[in-house]
Amino acid sequence: MSRVANRSVPLPQGVTAQVGGDVVTVKGTKGSLSLPLARGVKVEQQDKALAVKFGDAAARVHAGSTRAHLANMVHGVSKGFEKKLELVGVGFRAAVQGKSLNLTLGFSHAVNFQIPDGISIETPSQTEILVKGTDRQQVGQVSAKIRDIRPPEPYKGKGVRYADERIVLKEGKKK
Repeated sequence: MSRVANRSVPLPQGVTAQVGGDVVTVKGTKGSLSLPLARGVKVEQQDKALAVKFGDAAARVHAGSTRAHLANMVHGVSKGFEKKLELVGVGFRAAVQGKSLNLTLGFSHAVNFQIPDGISIETPSQTEILVKGTDRQQVGQVSAKIRDIRPPEPYKGKGVRYADERIVLKEGKKK
């Protein structure tokens, strides 16, 4: 039996949940998120918490991940998620202009990355990018797409990297 699914998800002050049929909607100060439920998985609201219930063995497979998704949704609509990226390299710059992120990453042209809805991107300095949003999956996906434009290379470490990422550099060719 899933141990993760047995724990209920507490709802902090200012966060409300609405369980209706096969969809759970969580609303908070930062926005609203919905989660479609798998067949056989039920969510019950008890006081200020959400509990995941499941019937048969097939539904038990989805119960733990459903509880984890609900916990991420509650955290997202109350506090939000954030990923920090760093640009390492001479002349590498980032700037937000309207709904696009302009990146100068050593290519012959500037790269314009369109910012999707539900995500906000800030550039505190020219070499830092902050990706913020309520949906954890979307914040991680947008951060990964930005990193994939110019991933860190293994010899000098130049490129776009996560702030907490550690790059293991290779040794160069010896004479």
